[in-house]
Order: sequence, then structure tokens, then C-alpha cells
Amino acid sequence: MSLPRRTAGASTRPGAKAGPSPQDKKLQLDAFALDSAQQLSTNQGVLLSDNHHSLKAGLRGPTLLEDFILREKITHFDHERIPERAVHARGAAAHGVFKLYKPLSEYTTAGFLQLPEVSTPVFVRFSTVVGSRGSPDTVRDVRGFAVKFYTQEGNYDLVGNNMPVFFIQDAIKFPDLVHAIKPEPHHEMPQASSAHDTFWDFVSLMPESTHMLMWLMSDRALPRSYRMMEGFGVHSFQLINGRGQSHFVKFHWKPKLGVHAMAWDEAQKIAGRDADFHRRDLWEAIETGQFPEWELGIQVLDAARAGALGLDLLDATKLIPEELVPVIPVGRMTLNRNPENYFAETEQVAFHPGHLVPGIDFSNDPLLQGRLFSYTDTQLSRLGGPNFHEIPINRSLCPVHNFQRDGAHRQGIGRGRVAYEPNTLAQGAEFRVDGSAQGFQSQPQGIETPKLRAASQSFNDHFSQATLFWNSQSPAEKEHIVAAFRFELSQLESTEIRQRMVDNLAHVDLHLATRVASPLGIGAPDAVAAAGRLGFKNYPRGDTLAESPALRMVGNYPPDVHTRRLAVLVADGVDMAAVRRLLQELGEAGVQHRIIAPHLGYVGTATGRTLAVNQSFSSATSVMFDAVLVPGGAPSAQTLAQLGGAIHFVLEAYKHGKPICAVNEGVGLLATLGFSLSTTQPVALSVPTPGVLLADSHRAQEGEISQAFIHAIGLHRHWDRLNVDAVPA
Repeated sequence: MSLPRRTAGASTRPGAKAGPSPQDKKLQLDAFALDSAQQLSTNQGVLLSDNHHSLKAGLRGPTLLEDFILREKITHFDHERIPERAVHARGAAAHGVFKLYKPLSEYTTAGFLQLPEVSTPVFVRFSTVVGSRGSPDTVRDVRGFAVKFYTQEGNYDLVGNNMPVFFIQDAIKFPDLVHAIKPEPHHEMPQASSAHDTFWDFVSLMPESTHMLMWLMSDRALPRSYRMMEGFGVHSFQLINGRGQSHFVKFHWKPKLGVHAMAWDEAQKIAGRDADFHRRDLWEAIETGQFPEWELGIQVLDAARAGALGLDLLDATKLIPEELVPVIPVGRMTLNRNPENYFAETEQVAFHPGHLVPGIDFSNDPLLQGRLFSYTDTQLSRLGGPNFHEIPINRSLCPVHNFQRDGAHRQGIGRGRVAYEPNTLAQGAEFRVDGSAQGFQSQPQGIETPKLRAASQSFNDHFSQATLFWNSQSPAEKEHIVAAFRFELSQLESTEIRQRMVDNLAHVDLHLATRVASPLGIGAPDAVAAAGRLGFKNYPRGDTLAESPALRMVGNYPPDVHTRRLAVLVADGVDMAAVRRLLQELGEAGVQHRIIAPHLGYVGTATGRTLAVNQSFSSATSVMFDAVLVPGGAPSAQTLAQLGGAIHFVLEAYKHGKPICAVNEGVGLLATLGFSLSTTQPVALSVPTPGVLLADSHRAQEGEISQAFIHAIGLHRHWDRLNVDAVPA
């Protein structure tokens, strides 16, 4: 099809035929648009003949101010950056769908919670909280977990974190919390870290933060992947049904792959190796069709039962133990498409806890109430004005009809003379929207008097749930919490703050506080001294659970090895025939393996074939993998046993609790750990310490090695190994 020139028009020659019809013009313009879409143009669509040279007065003369193409390009570049988020600046996101299991009309009228046959589009953003956009993914931090549902009744945002509680009870303290945890203002250090004086000074004077500190110092703050991370709505919301009845609700996202974490040493090393580890993991999983999935669950209870729990549902530093109120699975979310453009989608998406749909309402949580103001206020400055809802990623899929007008970056074109209601000059369909029509309505509730600045007495128990969390952890998880507190507090310059913090921990558990204090150069924990500190409130604990197994990570999910990464360590002479079936069965279970060797290219196998190498030891490291396999073959095993990179690879994986399987002569690489195959007993498979498998492929039954190794990988980590502290890795 030949296309008209842009300057072409209808002929005006006397006697000429009439010009092209409007339909012909549209076809021509559409065809031209398709043809020119791949050509460079200005922002106004003017095609560029040269995008490499400014307009100059002569070949070596000055650049001319009249070069409007240069000025447009430079001006746009100068203003490309927008203010980053004050918190949650570094994020990764994806598109997906949510599908309901069964109607929830018993609890809510929300449309997307009524029809199991409807797929609701979602956009989900994960983030770290403290660091800037350039900080690493794997720092110790809370993670944001925000979901935008594009429902048929408008957008609904479920804005939460990967921890179910928060540091403070009232939003008026939020600026102080953020100022304290951010880099110290006189030198802007440390980045993306809570391990400094100003943060611990603040929280040691704010005992309501203690429960959240237990979560922050736990393995929950070091997720293995966004795909293996729980999400929580944090606040209590209300569900409103068709009879106007209200139930309190807590929202939970539970990942299909289970909840897994990194070792602290591992997280630090990954930060140096690949600062984008979490966002890369999410992106690659979706690109390869390994779509991440979460189950949405709700804890629902009426006001009468809420009062009998012995905790205040309006207190964001508290959770509802699942043993008291079980989580009901209600639907599944699948992320199946990566963003097309990071800035346009992930960076410009605007979440807001006040974006609700009919059937869901707020509670009087004072932290939530303050967030309702903060989110809009922040987006006005970050996204340039009040029309951020018209940015494509924020735009509702259902029709929007109101009389909001003008303002910066308006994209919609309002038509007609009427910009108000009630009116009789427009269509009149919106006449007298006064609460009598169907739509969002706030749940009526009584208001207490008098007006005052204070907290309810029910907010004053700051330690019982922190103790519950501590008591619920496995021995290994408790060790990690102690180590985290020691590391963070050892970074402080102020001895007084260290002392004050361990004194506070004595109200959680005296043994915990004593262990934390022992290497910090301070006195033993003194709970009496802590009780006299500024802001300290210690109230008798009510009847509470002694332990909540749902709060620990170890053993809480069925093993699932999909997308786990296996490093296969080889050298020339490797016996791949002995592990071929093992690798096949691992692959069928969902494990992805890569071949690691002393050099790139190929290695020769014991049968004279060649094996392609994915990475060399100079670029590969154990912290990027979930498990290690060392095949047999005497020449390969001897080479690896003399190679420092291979030895370190195995030692480091051992120290981080990762599954290791060594087959036949490959066991020699574990000699520095003191392991070897028995030559006197016909044992096909031995497990000298948890997660370490020594296999003789000649004696093993079919599937015996693969089943044991898959089980070990499914458990993720084996923290209870022998002599871990003595391993020099």
C-alpha cells in the first residue's frame, strides 16, 4: 500500500475529482501511523531526519537556540526523574489475576468477592521499606506487599507488608519513626539499614515497637524470594454484608511455594553479587512461565468475639493468633505478566489504603486513619498533581464519572458545559447522589466523647505478643534472632542505647535479653531500670497463648521444589551417566540446574562426550543457588578437591544450611567437612548430618537418591547441622 506524503492534500485544480472521503483519510492515516511508529519523532509526532547532531551555525560553529528538537529532548531529560517514595522506594512489580473460590456474600457485598467465575486483574508491587531506589534487594528490612484490584466497582488497594504488625500504634509518630530509621542526616549513612544509633534510640524509648522488632530481627526480614514471602494487610478492616452487618477482617497472602528465608551472611554476600536479586528472581520466574501464586485468606470475627480475645483489633502492633481465629482461604492470585516499562508502571503506580469498594470499610485504627491522609498527600507531590489516577497503571477499568476538572497532567477530556451537581443541563443521571443510591457507604458507628489526645488502655500491653513470637520460634530461628540483635546493637556508638534496648528485651524473655547482652560490653539486663525509662509502659499480661506454631517459618509449609536452583559442580572426567536419571527426576519435580566448572565452554565426561558449562567458579557462588550436587568421576573429583573455588562453594553452602548431595567419588569434595562414603558397609545412601546426602549410585535403588534429595531441597534449609560455626566460609 502506497502512503500519502504528510504534505499531500486534495487537489484544487479546476475540474478535478473530489478529494478522498473521510473513511479513506482514516485508512490512510492509520496506515501511515503503523508505518511511522518505528521511526523516531519529537513528542509532537514530527519525524526526525537526524537525532545525532544539533543545529549549528556552520560545521564548527555554535549551537543555535532555534533548535527546538534539541531543546525538547534536553528539557524532557532534565525533568525525567520524579521524587522517589519516602519509604518503599525500591520495588518490583507484576500483573496478574485474582480468582475467588466461593462467594463471600455472608460477609461482604464487594463485587469481586461474589463471583468465582470472574477473573479480577491485579497489579502487585513488592518493595523494601527503608532504602533508596539504588539500595540492594536483600537487606534486612520489612517488605511491602501492595495489591491493586481492578474490579468492576472501581479500584481496590490492599496495601500491606510481609509482617502482620507495625512499629507504632498512631500515625502521628510515623514521621519520627521514618526519620529515625533513615540514614542519619549529618552524613547520610548507613543506607538501607536499621543498624545505627538513631533508630535504636527511638525504638528503645518506644516499647510499643518491641513486637515488630522481634519480627524485624527474625528471618522474616530476609526473604529468599518475593515468591516465597507472606503478605498481610496489617490493619483491621471491616467487611459489610447486604444486611448492613459488620465483621472485622484481617487479610493474609500465603505463597504457594512456602515461606523461606536467607541466612544473614548469605544476604550480605548476595547484595554485593547481585543487588537486583529479588526483582530478577521475580522477573525471570514470570518470563519462564513459573507464575508465582498466593492464596488470599481472611480472619473474620464480629465485635463481640473481638472483645473476648484479650487484644485490641485497632492496635497495629498486635496480630490475631491463627490458633484463635483460623485463616479462611478465599481465593488465589497468580502473577503472569511482567511490566512493559518499569517507570510507567512500577514507579508510577499509586496505592492507597483509602481506595475501597462497597462492602469493605475502614476501622478506627489510628495508624490506618493517618495513612488515609498521608498517601494522597505524598502522591500529589511525587506524581505531580491531583490527576495521578489518570496515569494508565492507576486508571480504573470501569467507567469514571465525576465533575473533577483541570489540574496538572490532566489526560481525560471533559466535555460539555456542566462541571457540577446537582444539575439539569447535563444527562441528569447523577442527579441527587445523596446516599440513597447504590454505591460505597461508610458503616454507621457511634462516636465517643470527649475529644482528647490519648491512647486506650487496651493499647498498653507492649510485650505479651513479642513473648508469644519468641516462644513460637524453632531453636534455629531463635539463634538467628539473637544474632541479629547482637549485630544491630553492636553497630551503635552509644552504650546507653544498647543497655536500654536489652533492658526492654528483658520484658520479652530474660534469657533472650541476657544472650543478646553478653557480647555487647554492657551490664546484665535490668527490667526494673527499663520500667523507669521515658515512654515505658508495662501492664499485666492477660490470658494469652504460650505458643503459636503459625508464627514460625520452619516446618509450616509442605515441601515444594519448583524453581529451586541447583548448582552441579563438575570438571573434566565427570561421570554424568551416574546422575543423569537423578537430574531428570529433579527437573520433573521443578528443580532448575546449572553446570558449574573451572572454566567456561565445555568439559569432557567419563564417557568421552562433551558437557556444556553454564558458569565458572570465578562468576558462580553458592549464595545464588538453593542446593548443590557433586557428581562422581575420579578425575573430576580430584580436580575439584584441589580447587579453592569449588571447596569454598561447598563449605559456604554447608554453612548456610543448603542441601548437598555428593555421588560416588564426588564425596571427596566434602572431605574438609569430615564426610566420606563407607567402603566397608553396603550403604547406598547415608545422611551424616541433616541435608547432606552421600550416595553410592551403584548400590542405590531406582529413585532412592532423587526422592531423598528432593525432600531435602523441599525443606529449604537444614539449620541443625554439625559444627557449622567451625566452617571457614
